Amino acid sequence: MTERSAPTTLPGDGAGSSASDLAIDVRGLTKRYGQRTVVDHVDLQLGRGRICGFLGPNGSGKTTTIRMLCGLLTPDEGEGRCLGLDMRQRAAEIKRQVGYMTQRFGLYEDLSIRQNLDFIARLFELDARPRRVDEALERLGLKTRQDQLAGALSGGWKQRLALAACLLHDPRLLLLDEPTAGVDPKARRDFWDEIHRLAADGITVLVSTHYMDEAERCHELAYIAYGRLLARGTQREIIAQAGLTVWALHADDPQRLTAVSAALNGAEGVLSVAAFGSSLHVAGQDAVALDRAIAPHRAGDGLRWARAEANLEDVFISLISRTPDNFEAATATPSHPARPTDRAGAR
Repeated sequence: MTERSAPTTLPGDGAGSSASDLAIDVRGLTKRYGQRTVVDHVDLQLGRGRICGFLGPNGSGKTTTIRMLCGLLTPDEGEGRCLGLDMRQRAAEIKRQVGYMTQRFGLYEDLSIRQNLDFIARLFELDARPRRVDEALERLGLKTRQDQLAGALSGGWKQRLALAACLLHDPRLLLLDEPTAGVDPKARRDFWDEIHRLAADGITVLVSTHYMDEAERCHELAYIAYGRLLARGTQREIIAQAGLTVWALHADDPQRLTAVSAALNGAEGVLSVAAFGSSLHVAGQDAVALDRAIAPHRAGDGLRWARAEANLEDVFISLISRTPDNFEAATATPSHPARPTDRAGAR
């Protein structure tokens, strides 16, 4: 039996909320592809009208989890509810109340913005289609571009169109899978402003992201690695629970930072070493052991050490550094080689 790390249980993770207050309430969610468990007994609760950032490295199981939540994949184990509906027995009803934005732009590039939205409205068999489409165009600032072909749009405008398509049927839950990847900073900011307006209207949002500045804009966070949920809570709660001691090293010569980084990586007491601009962050949970590891590198001209506040990136790097890679173990099993479908499953 695979030993699982218990996720951080914090006030912000939905514990204490009644079932009627939860848009997502799943327990033991598990998905396997062959011998690989890509989502490993995940518990996730998210209150209505909340924005939850879903973080984790590539291949950690974020996309697979999202697809199970919206009914596109059936869990191998686990149970729960989305929007109060049993996710196994009422998947079709869940789909009609969820807006799912995939990693890749999935609309028709040879159709105009308006034609794409009208097509989606027809698929949902919506009443008053022209009005619904007009409202979506207006809300996402697409009105003046409605006749432009989708294929001619920049990444930021494609993102707006995809979100408009997600909102046509008035969903109560939005599942957004890395929606701002490859989008410029202004488009990302505009997107997040709209997400907060939607949450203020009572729509619940689960959004996967790799950007720490986006994570900081969420009401709460969930961090997954190798299919296991490692931490849940608000930003402040997750940082406090990690209990990290962090030292920042500044150096006049960047090569000195590189040398110290190489020496400290993997050293006893050091959980993570990461470059932040012109400085180096060295983190550990045992302050005494960390000081002992750093001590040989304190002396020297041009080196300046100072205590630093832990940030989300420090926490997440340290979490993954001490979490065993069960994906690699499954792939390396000689009698059960990984198949292409296994590798594609954990996204």
